[in-house]
Amino acid sequence: MKYKVAFVCVHNSCRSQMAEGWAKKLGGDIFEVYSAGTEKYPEVKPLAVQVMEEVGVDMSEHKPKLISDIPEVLDILITMGCNVTCPFVPNKHKEDWGLVDPSGGSIDDFRKTRDVIKRKVEELIERVKNGELLLN
Repeated sequence: MKYKVAFVCVHNSCRSQMAEGWAKKLGGDIFEVYSAGTEKYPEVKPLAVQVMEEVGVDMSEHKPKLISDIPEVLDILITMGCNVTCPFVPNKHKEDWGLVDPSGGSIDDFRKTRDVIKRKVEELIERVKNGELLLN
């Protein structure tokens, strides 16, 4: 069984896209992965795509999506720390990762964010595999 996980932020143009990329690469065996934003945005940030490509995660075809584009019911909902209230999406587990948006910063800011997200995705995978989240 795969758990439906969604990563949500405001524009779905950077942090949530990176989290989607990592979760698909590292947790594709246990997750059905989505990401979305609460507001429309024209593109995924080019530096986000570039820094993920540096570590072998291809996001070149990723496009920003809205909450309405993902499943109506999720197992896990992760917000990225956007200081906005997300529309209610039914879920079994929700957490906020409180990540600073690197947009407007240097490529090193994007790399730091990428690496923090990777670690958080790895931790999430371990917690799911160890049965630490009440998902059933």
